[in-house]
Amino acid sequence: MISDPAPHIAGRAQRTAPVTQASGATPPARRSLLRAALTGTAVLGAGLAVGAAPAAAAPTDATARKRPTDADEALRELAAGNRRWRTLHEQHPHESAAVRQTLATGQHPFALVLGCIDSRVPPELVFDQGLGDLMTVRSAGQVLDEAVLGSLAYGVLELGIPLLMVLGHQSCGAVRATVEADESGAHLPDHIQYLADQISPAIDRGVEGEARIDATIDANVRLVRARLAAEPDLAAKVDSGALAIVGARYELTTQRVHRIG
Repeated sequence: MISDPAPHIAGRAQRTAPVTQASGATPPARRSLLRAALTGTAVLGAGLAVGAAPAAAAPTDATARKRPTDADEALRELAAGNRRWRTLHEQHPHESAAVRQTLATGQHPFALVLGCIDSRVPPELVFDQGLGDLMTVRSAGQVLDEAVLGSLAYGVLELGIPLLMVLGHQSCGAVRATVEADESGAHLPDHIQYLADQISPAIDRGVEGEARIDATIDANVRLVRARLAAEPDLAAKVDSGALAIVGARYELTTQRVHRIG
């Protein structure tokens, strides 16, 4: 289960193998424009709002959503949502017309999930969350590059999201391809080889066969988490207590998400 998070998120982030960051600072004016555009506070053109009701028509309960405000609360909410998902008691929350209208003027997601592109593991469904609840970034095997790092940094630094979860999953195809190519010496197609190069340091050589693939899935989650925790801007947030970076895994056979230390 991913509940009872407090013992796991206390303490400082470990500094390991930092990922290369893009150089150069964004001018203040452009930074303000980017913040306005990505948070959804920029004014919508009339042509993009066809059929939208006037803002005054939104019922008051649309803005009264109780949202997690720290990492512990966010983890408890994700655990509760995953419990609903795997027991087939989904609520499909926050999809009403009123919520959609409210979100047109801003967003305040409570968790940031870095997951795999696998079609069987959509975070919003796995955690039974709705519009405006999660910010999700997905790449094969949770591989980091500048676009992924920039997207994650935006969620933490600009939106103040208190929880960043690296979510791996059972039977990850990217991990399998990496392990099998490593064992055979085969070279994968160029862009796929890039993924394998990023995942290969996580290969668990202490076991064989399917056990190696399964163990490498967990090791890759830990590796990505460590790389994120070593990013200076994110590490500063962890050190201040404003951010927790956690690893987790989704089991396709049981639909359960559990923490990976």
